[in-house]
Parts: sequence; C-alpha cells; structure tokens
Amino acid sequence: MRARILVPVLLAVTAILVGAAGFLLVYSKDPATGRVVALGTEPGGPFRLTDQTGATLTDADLKGRPFAVFFGFTHCPEICPTTLWEMSQALAALGPDGDRLRVLFVTVDPERDRPEMLREYLQSFDHRITGLTGTPEEIAAVAKSYRVYWRKVPTTDGDYTMDHSAMVYLMDAEGRFHDIIAYGTPEPERLVALRRLLAADA
Repeated sequence: MRARILVPVLLAVTAILVGAAGFLLVYSKDPATGRVVALGTEPGGPFRLTDQTGATLTDADLKGRPFAVFFGFTHCPEICPTTLWEMSQALAALGPDGDRLRVLFVTVDPERDRPEMLREYLQSFDHRITGLTGTPEEIAAVAKSYRVYWRKVPTTDGDYTMDHSAMVYLMDAEGRFHDIIAYGTPEPERLVALRRLLAADA
C-alpha cells in the first residue's frame, strides 16, 4: 500500500539543478489544481534594478500587483524571444485583465544588456513587458533569490552566450511565489496559470 502511494508522489516532484550557482529548486505539482508548490525556500526576494528607460525599479514598486518574471538575455537565439512572444500573446488574450499583470524580463547578461539594448530589443514585444538590468552583482543577487541557473559560455568564435533557466516565475501581489510556467507549456495552460494568478489578487 505504501509503495503504491509513494510512487505517484515521487513522480510529481521535479528537481531543477542549478549548476554553477549551486542551487537546487525542487517543486511539486498539485494534480488537483495544477499549481506548482516550491519545496524548501521559495523563489523571490528584494531587488533594485534599472529598467529600459534608465529608471530604478525595486520589489517595493511592485507591491499590490501580481507580476511574472523571466530571466534571459537579448542575444538569446530561441528560448528568450519565444517566451517573450508567448507572454505578449498571453497579455493580449487576457484582455483588460492583462493590464493588471506586470511582466519583467531580467537580463543575465548585464555586460551587453544595458538599458538602451533592452529598450531596442523589447520593441518587438508587448509594451507592458519591462526589461531590467543592473551591475553584475545586482543581477547575481536577484538571480540567486529566484534560484535561477545562469552561466556564461564561451563560443568558438571568441564571443560568448549565456546558459540559463527557462521558466516564468509567477508572483502574487505581495511578491510571494505563486506558480511557474515551464518553457514549452501549451498556450491554454499558460493562460490558465495566469488567470489563476490574477484571480488570487481579485
């Protein structure tokens, strides 16, 4: 009897090993609600970064409104533009409710992604998406608080790319972890997760 109960529980638990940063994010998906629950310390925490206009944005500025956070970089060939396009489509599909959601794109490549680069890059996506950058130390701190994996990878031509986590973190109006949207999640499931986040703030 115990073995039969234990197997589904173990199958429901997923671990994401965050290599270079040394973090382990373990979460469980509730089959009844579809929500993800982080096991251990939940992602999120205070931050102070610079947006694409050069203005400062802190976690305190977001209080009172749910938000979604995605970590990436402007030179990303596939995952980042795909995720940002999907979030743009989701904001449009949410209709007026989309105005209640902040979407943040935090670069893990502050060396190249200064505010002007983020501003130009984000012109291809929904105007409600805010790009954020900072010093390497500031980016490292916020990535650590969200338990994000990121690593600079040299390329054969002498340049570099960034390896990084590919999930969208959903945070409630108090800045607490609510759920995640994994890369490759079908559109109907993305919308369900976002509507559930907005409903929690209603």
